Amino acid sequence: MLPLGSFFRTWGTTKIAVLLERKRDMYMPRGHFQEGRRAQQQLENSFKQLENSKRKFERDCREAEKAMLAAEKLDQDLNATKADVEKAKQQANLRSHMAEESKNEYASFLQKFNRDQSQFYFLEMPQIFNKLQEMDERRTVRLKEGYGVFSETERQVMPIIGKCLDGMKAAADSVNEKNDSQVLIELHKSGFERPGDVDFEDFSQPINRTSSDSSLGTPRGTLDGRLDPRLLGKNKGKRWLFSKKNKPVITEDFSHLPPEQRRKKLQQKIEERNRELQKEIDQRDALNKMKDVYQKTPQMGDPASLEPKISETLSNIEKLRLEIQKYESWLAEAESRMLSNRPDNTLRYSRHLDHPLTLSPHWSLSPDATHSDDSQDALNQPIYTEFDEDFEEDLASPIGTCVAMYQFEGSSEGTISMTEGEELSLMEEDKGDGWTRVRRSKGGEGYVPTSYLRVTLN
Repeated sequence: MLPLGSFFRTWGTTKIAVLLERKRDMYMPRGHFQEGRRAQQQLENSFKQLENSKRKFERDCREAEKAMLAAEKLDQDLNATKADVEKAKQQANLRSHMAEESKNEYASFLQKFNRDQSQFYFLEMPQIFNKLQEMDERRTVRLKEGYGVFSETERQVMPIIGKCLDGMKAAADSVNEKNDSQVLIELHKSGFERPGDVDFEDFSQPINRTSSDSSLGTPRGTLDGRLDPRLLGKNKGKRWLFSKKNKPVITEDFSHLPPEQRRKKLQQKIEERNRELQKEIDQRDALNKMKDVYQKTPQMGDPASLEPKISETLSNIEKLRLEIQKYESWLAEAESRMLSNRPDNTLRYSRHLDHPLTLSPHWSLSPDATHSDDSQDALNQPIYTEFDEDFEEDLASPIGTCVAMYQFEGSSEGTISMTEGEELSLMEEDKGDGWTRVRRSKGGEGYVPTSYLRVTLN
């Protein structure tokens, strides 16, 4: 049997072992303790019965002795009648009989308690402690297996971690700060030309304010040689790059911005309009599907009620397409100006963009940076390709479940049929057109009426 000291020392491993043992092993100690408490309760009940029978036997003996003394005293009294003496003797005999019964009952409970006590200390408690010992041994075995699995897993992971650290070290060693800073300059350069020298204007002649022969520079900006004040004001904002007072007038084509920033803004606008156009096209297709269903099933609705919405959607589509064309023309103009205004001394840096850069891997230079074609390929060039094959694009996952409340025959294009009570996967919520995209468990995906479904989102 396991010593109590050793048992309680090993009991401290329960917090770790509970993660490894099966469910029945987790609740086994509680069952053993309950079994021990039941056995102890039975022994205590037996002892209480023994004490009660012992006190009863003692009380009956005192009563019997008192009744006997009273009968003898009455028998010696000359004034007592014979009836009183007989009655006292009968009472003494009754008390003696009750004391004898209490004695037998006390002896019976004493034997029962001794038997229960012997069974408790020599049979039940050893069995309980043996079970606890076996449970602790099983826990130790599971701990041993768990530590073995942990160590083996750690040993398998360490080479992968070392390989990643080696790759990080190689990437850090290959960083070239000169090339990185040059790429940053190429991405964020304004595209403006450097301002020329300020021309000298001779105001000494009261009539013909032309430049003197000793002018510091050749006047430019007007046909008669005078400096156009509009050019001076225009170049003033460009000359002071960090001034807080430069507040150019915002135009729709973003011509107030530097060429590179203008190109980014125009591309952003084109992407926004394309997303809006796609939403309008999806809404148009959904309305056409609903109109087709209404025409085939008149009880579901009137097809003529959808005509205003369809006309509005078509108008929005045409409007968005015109805006996209307008922004694309402005973008083409901005890109052509960038190519024409590019200084010759920056062409020598273009060769860096034709090869993989030594920039820190996959670190973006700015949150909204839009790369040119060459620099985009350079920045997206992966440094490590040996792990690319381990990652695959995940398929679209359902966003919820739904149950068909009615039967629907998907006869039109883009719809699917469903039966009443069929469980479907929710792929796309209703966008306001009355249709919901679902996927069947056996395969197949399409649109069904939203009013026919009971939807539950994840």
